[in-house]
Amino acid sequence: MTAISKEERTARQGSDKCFVPNIVLITLSLGLLMLLWSVDSVSIAPNRIVPGSGFMLWQALGLPGALLVSVLIAALAALALTPQKRFYSAQLIIIALLLLLMPFGLMVAGALLIEPDMPQARLGVSGGFWCLLFVMLLALVEVRLRLKLSRLWPALLLCFVAAVWWLCALSWLDHVALVQEFKARDAQFMRALQQHLVLVGVSVSLSVVLGLALALAMRRFSRLNRLGFALLNFVQTIPSLALFGLLLAPLAWLASQVPLLARLGVSGIGMAPALIALVAYSLLPMVRNTYTALDEVDEATLEAATAMGMRSAQRFWQVRLPLALPVLIEGVRITAVQAIGLATVAALIGAGGLGTFIFQGLGQAAMDMVLLGALPILVLALLVDASLGALAERLRPEGMQ
Repeated sequence: MTAISKEERTARQGSDKCFVPNIVLITLSLGLLMLLWSVDSVSIAPNRIVPGSGFMLWQALGLPGALLVSVLIAALAALALTPQKRFYSAQLIIIALLLLLMPFGLMVAGALLIEPDMPQARLGVSGGFWCLLFVMLLALVEVRLRLKLSRLWPALLLCFVAAVWWLCALSWLDHVALVQEFKARDAQFMRALQQHLVLVGVSVSLSVVLGLALALAMRRFSRLNRLGFALLNFVQTIPSLALFGLLLAPLAWLASQVPLLARLGVSGIGMAPALIALVAYSLLPMVRNTYTALDEVDEATLEAATAMGMRSAQRFWQVRLPLALPVLIEGVRITAVQAIGLATVAALIGAGGLGTFIFQGLGQAAMDMVLLGALPILVLALLVDASLGALAERLRPEGMQ
């Protein structure tokens, strides 16, 4: 037998690995086909009050449309049987195409299912549609990991898809119930979105400043280390709604006793308790990541900086902080995503935000209004997670995982 060199054996093993089927993408593709042919994706209701009748996607698009989508999904699965880099690139294109076709599918469904003598009819987006979207996003994540793309690229793709969806919604999707809810409350929606962004932006900014100060103090004083983490962990155990409630009475009392605070807008309800609660919940991930990031800087690097004549402040600003920055940014990412979700509850104490639509929709049993508040929160969380994650990857030195 001819001896095989180590290089040839490694090359053959790598070649064999290239042709191992991607079970994840195959499973996701089969799930998409199942949702397409067996789960209601849209519904038709004669008005806002009467419940709608569900239709599967193949019924809404007709057989030609359903077969076209099925062929694209089958191609996604077929390319996963012998995955290679060029095949993953083709799968990325197929997923993007499927995402872009979804609003046009709603247009076709409205044209086929809504009768001309039903002017008040509404096309509802059912659970099957959102399940299709969710599974396609999972496939997008899998392809991104296989192609080793930065987190920023899927975020940019989703921004482009969202822009196309928005254009379609404003121009051709007047019959969709979610679009009708938006157009009936567009000014209120923009005001709630602004309030939500202010809540998140201010709370995260305060958390970054306070978290950095606390982490530095806890590194300097060992007793403060244990006490600080114990207190921050205790705050995390308090349910968010309970914490908002606990702040009502003390802040109302302070506002009545200190006129300056009342003039600044501090009261038992509104922005003040919402910001305090959001900052309190955001401190633990921020402090923990900052503390860990600063503590894990290689001592040999700091000793080399000292040998070069750097003073303590110079070592911190020029060596320790830049090396700790990627982990610190990860803390900001976790804090921001958490704040985007928690700011929803602030609507219950008069702080506004997108949670207003969620709780109004739940009170009126109007799921389209709930989605009007929930979908922007989901999009904001995805964009912030992807952009800050990409920034952390960009700042991470070569060779660090």
